[in-house]
Amino acid sequence: MSSADGAKQPPSAGPDRPGVSDPGPGRRIAVDVGSVRVGIALSDPAPMLASPLVTLARDDHANADLTQLAGLVAEHDVVEVVVGLPRTLANRHGAAAQAAVDYAKQLADRVTPVPVRLADERLSTVSASRMLSDRGVRGRKQRAVVDQAAAVEILQGWLDARAAALAARSPDE
Repeated sequence: MSSADGAKQPPSAGPDRPGVSDPGPGRRIAVDVGSVRVGIALSDPAPMLASPLVTLARDDHANADLTQLAGLVAEHDVVEVVVGLPRTLANRHGAAAQAAVDYAKQLADRVTPVPVRLADERLSTVSASRMLSDRGVRGRKQRAVVDQAAAVEILQGWLDARAAALAARSPDE
């Protein structure tokens, strides 16, 4: 990953804290890494609101998904990338979390100097699936968008925590 000055740093095994080494205003992208698909969400420039962007097919051999994602980072002038870190309910680091860390490292190599952060995403896919079901989206249609919806959950959580962290640092006016 990268520090605020653009120097590469290896990602930690645990999630990053929103607002630390914050790059300021600008768009953020969140990534929900799955074994088959990668869900992508994008924020507005403020950044306050997360919206679904696209689902990419995972390609472990040619890494086409990483190439497409790096292109999206450049196309949308992204200032920070947030990759979901799927920790277990017991806050342990399993195979899925290691896959997300590895993916984040590969992405960081492609988008430097844009920082790539890890965000706790426990239950984001479960929450996204429930929300889609509540809206009547089921089966094959749900599979097509659940990864984007999970990325929206990850990004909105990051944006809300970032805003709270920045507000806590600001003196009262």
